[in-house]
Amino acid sequence: MASAFGHAFAAIALGTSLPKEYRTVKFWILSMACAILPDADVIGFSIGIPYDSFWGHRGFSHSLLGAFVLGITITILFYRSIVLSKKGIILVLFFTIATASHAVLDAMTTGGLGVAFFAPWDNTRHFFDWRPIQVSPIGIKNFFSEWGLRVIMSELLYIFVPGAFYMGSMYIIRKIRK
Repeated sequence: MASAFGHAFAAIALGTSLPKEYRTVKFWILSMACAILPDADVIGFSIGIPYDSFWGHRGFSHSLLGAFVLGITITILFYRSIVLSKKGIILVLFFTIATASHAVLDAMTTGGLGVAFFAPWDNTRHFFDWRPIQVSPIGIKNFFSEWGLRVIMSELLYIFVPGAFYMGSMYIIRKIRK
């Protein structure tokens, strides 16, 4: 998996795509939560759920359907009054994309068993052919080590730099439109 920092930053970068009226403090917090939440499945290790099972790490919680379910759930819970409006639909789609970005980044890492993008229909785990992001260790203690430093360095290059470029591009596009 990429680190929580990399996942959160990806959601922030993607969030700059939406108009300013959407981008409240609540929106930013929920965006980052959506991008990080799929890794809550690591709890399964402590209760005996096998890594490669449907409910295991990088299983259903990392799937495209799981991302859509979370996008709908977050919008219903936190934007109840506008769920059936154009803005509500845009938020469902955005939170789905923010959540799915987690699986995309994990499929670009150097470790694990891959991502079950198509669960529940297919539990096959997938990686991308290009995997430049160092897999992050599980657990905070393990993260603050030489391994964690390698993760941060790879994420700087492959998540933070492209994300900052994207954010800068969105800023310039908005300035040109005005």
